[in-house]
Amino acid sequence: MSSITIIGAGNMGSAIAGLALAAGSQVQVLTREATEVDPRVTAGTVGDEITGDVVVLALPYGALDDVLGAYAGRLDGKVLVDITNPVDFATFDSLVVPAGSSAAAQIQERVPGARVLKAFNTSFAATLATGQVGPLPTTVLVAGDDADAKAALASAVSGVRVVDAGSLKRAHELEALGFLQLTLAAGEKTSWTTGFALAE
Repeated sequence: MSSITIIGAGNMGSAIAGLALAAGSQVQVLTREATEVDPRVTAGTVGDEITGDVVVLALPYGALDDVLGAYAGRLDGKVLVDITNPVDFATFDSLVVPAGSSAAAQIQERVPGARVLKAFNTSFAATLATGQVGPLPTTVLVAGDDADAKAALASAVSGVRVVDAGSLKRAHELEALGFLQLTLAAGEKTSWTTGFALAE
């Protein structure tokens, strides 16, 4: 049985927890303050022991430093999934990572002993929760350098189509795509219930 820890219980964290529960995974959710979660989920607060082999950082980009600091030295060997879109929300006009880099690459540099993946950032919570984008299954693109880590994430969730998007370098393009989707939704060109899907 897969085990997954989700740090963060916002819309995205809750939707990903639902996908993990649907797959029959053991699910732990950690938050800054104690909060009520699905009774099938083990709840805790940031700083508690991580029980999952897969750890999803369901956090805003700006919260990563504090959380990674809280778990310094305790993430080695974990599959560490970054879902952030490092957007400058003051201007909504740029990403805040260096050109050619990504939030996921920064995490890998900071936690070299973890197996970092980029995933879920091109999906809105609504399409993860329903598993649908119109008539198509929601597509979750995953970038990373470790094939076993990608397989572990794919087996830990159910109800969406998981597609290998290549090496961790592709996180740069995934974050650009996530940024585009956010700006379209914020500009009311699309809705927050639209999303990314691959048609056969």
